[in-house]
Amino acid sequence: MERKREFRHEEYWGRPVPGFGDPAARLVVVGLAPAAHGSNRTGRVFTGDRSAAFLVRAFHEAGFANQPTSVRRNDGLHYRDLYLTAAVRCAPPDNRPTPAERANCAPFLERELRLLPEARAILALGGFAWDAVRDIIPRVYGGERPAGAFAHGAALPLGPGRPILWGSYHPSPQNTNTGKLKLPMLVDLLNRIRASYEPSAAPGARHP
Repeated sequence: MERKREFRHEEYWGRPVPGFGDPAARLVVVGLAPAAHGSNRTGRVFTGDRSAAFLVRAFHEAGFANQPTSVRRNDGLHYRDLYLTAAVRCAPPDNRPTPAERANCAPFLERELRLLPEARAILALGGFAWDAVRDIIPRVYGGERPAGAFAHGAALPLGPGRPILWGSYHPSPQNTNTGKLKLPMLVDLLNRIRASYEPSAAPGARHP
């Protein structure tokens, strides 16, 4: 992979990117895959690119992050009540992961969900992540693969005592530059999700 000129002196991570966040999180956010010059470079999920800048700012405004930026590993970022991961763990060619790559990485996402017993909500960023989560639900929680179409703001209950699967447009530049996904839209959705498992939560931002 050819490095960007602005990062030509940096050593790229170039390996599978693990999830990152609060092990006691009630909200699990699942993205697409490492961006070639984002988390594939930095080694931390949603770090160092424009998608990360948008997403982490929303997390901060909704009270899940202690700072509004995600630039590099060890930059002081911490998530509270949130765990962030991805459906695919390695940067795919042309930033376009395939269903086969999703299937290959499914055991890692399955293992993470098993290690997050406090999860009350799973937010899928885009239809690809939505399908990745639906694929592993039977192996993590039992039952059949849940039916439900992806949409921004969609909420798919997975059964009594299980998380609700939520959908959001992916914070890619294609979506944020065109206004398909705006920051207030995502912050509002994050607040709605928190209210679904914490009814006493006051509306609006709650900074850690």
